[in-house]
Amino acid sequence: MRHGKKFNHLGRTASHRAALLSNMASSLILHKRIETTTAKAKELRKYVEPLITKSKTDDTNSRRVVFSYLQNKEAVKELFGVVSEKIASRPGGYTRIIKLGNRLGDNADICLIELVDFNEVLLAAVEEKAVKTRRSRRGSSKKADAAVEATPSAEVVTEAPAAEETTPEAPATEEKTEE
Repeated sequence: MRHGKKFNHLGRTASHRAALLSNMASSLILHKRIETTTAKAKELRKYVEPLITKSKTDDTNSRRVVFSYLQNKEAVKELFGVVSEKIASRPGGYTRIIKLGNRLGDNADICLIELVDFNEVLLAAVEEKAVKTRRSRRGSSKKADAAVEATPSAEVVTEAPAAEETTPEAPATEEKTEE
């Protein structure tokens, strides 16, 4: 019986599954995003996230452990070099799965699995996103009262420097033109 066993065998033998996950993890590390089926992506996430966590400590033992899983020198070099620098402050959740729909040939669920810190489009969108403020009845009345009290004094302050700034600027520009 398989009580409580949640391991997805992906329709493969143990050695074939290990080779598949190793190759997919190497591809993910080298290319930063790959397109695959949803089932494979979920298993790949379980496989690659502990390896990325291991790469945070760059010593001989952790490199050997990661190499025993990946069997790819270039992927290990990339993981301990470029990837570990970007994810150093992140406590976990290094990958993102984005569902893309179904494949035309066999109607399999297709998704994109990517390393979170390497998607430049989403990182730029998050920085541009404005901070939302919550509206409440209590806060709005206090803010409205403060705005009403501050409005007349703010108008006086903005008008006075504006008049002063216009008069000194005009002679300064004339002096520059004369020279």
